[in-house]
Amino acid sequence: MQDLGNTQFFNVEIEPENGVKIVLSTVYEALTEKGYNPVNQIVGYIMSGDPTYITSHKNARSLIMKVERDELVEEMLREYIKGNHWK
Repeated sequence: MQDLGNTQFFNVEIEPENGVKIVLSTVYEALTEKGYNPVNQIVGYIMSGDPTYITSHKNARSLIMKVERDELVEEMLREYIKGNHWK
C-alpha cells in the first residue's frame, strides 16, 4: 500500500541530445517549409495525438510518431526553463 502522506517523485531520464531535439527541429523545419505555423501544428499534435497535424514532408510525421508526446512536452519545457535561466 502506498503512503499517501508523502510527496511522490517523478524521475525523467535524460534523453541523448540527438533524440527528441533533432525530431522537434526536423518537424519544425518541415512544417515551416510547407507554409504551416509550426507552433500551432505541434501543439495540435501534442494535444490530440492526431498525426495529421504534422506534414509528411521530410518524413516529419513518421519521426514525430516515434517519440512519446510527453517526451516532446518535457523537452520543450526543459528548453524553456533553460532559456529563461530558471535553472
